[in-house]
Amino acid sequence: MAMAAMATVGVTGCATKNYVRTQTAPVIQHTGQLDSETAENNRQIKDVNDRAQAGIQQAQGSADTANQNAQSASKAANDADTAANDVAQRADSLDAVVKGLDSYKQVADVSVNFGFDKSVLTADDRGQLDTFAAQLSSAKNFILEVTGGTDSVGNAQYNYDLSNRRADAVVQYLVTKYNIPAHRFYLIGIGKDQEVAPNNTAEGRKKNRRVEVQLLSNMTGNGAPAPAPVAANTGTAGSGAQ
Repeated sequence: MAMAAMATVGVTGCATKNYVRTQTAPVIQHTGQLDSETAENNRQIKDVNDRAQAGIQQAQGSADTANQNAQSASKAANDADTAANDVAQRADSLDAVVKGLDSYKQVADVSVNFGFDKSVLTADDRGQLDTFAAQLSSAKNFILEVTGGTDSVGNAQYNYDLSNRRADAVVQYLVTKYNIPAHRFYLIGIGKDQEVAPNNTAEGRKKNRRVEVQLLSNMTGNGAPAPAPVAANTGTAGSGAQ
């Protein structure tokens, strides 16, 4: 009996160990799987974080570059505007500032129109000026007469100022985009004094809100340049308002 009992206990003990192993093995496997999944999730999170940081750095770099480019472009535009305002000559007429004007011949011209009380170039205006500017590369000893005008609405002084702002817009565009020396420009603000169409119709007023640019060259018939223009002793005449 004692031997049987001991045998029974031994069998029971082995059965218990086998049961424990059977029950704990899945738990251990599941724990290992969880550890692997956790490690994989951590790797994925780190990968996402690394990519996010790289994206942020790239975006910041692009933003910094764009900001630097914008600042450079703004500085270039401001420099060109300053040069145009400082060097371009203003007058009531070319006769007052250019000697030997009779030797200059008009070889090209362009006219752009503006909206009511506007002095900003439209896309169509810029296109016309681009076509006109293409002729300047072959021009020699030339000057550009830029005449700004308005319709008859408003007082005279305001219209003189507006006509000059329109002329300035054209000069600044050509100087900035085509590097035309500003001293070649002669700006003439005429306000509403010289109309090209009757001001009693909307269509006529539209035509008068314009800037006319004339390309004048003093090339002689044999191709030799005539003497360059010389400013008269009277100098420039301010904004054109008298």
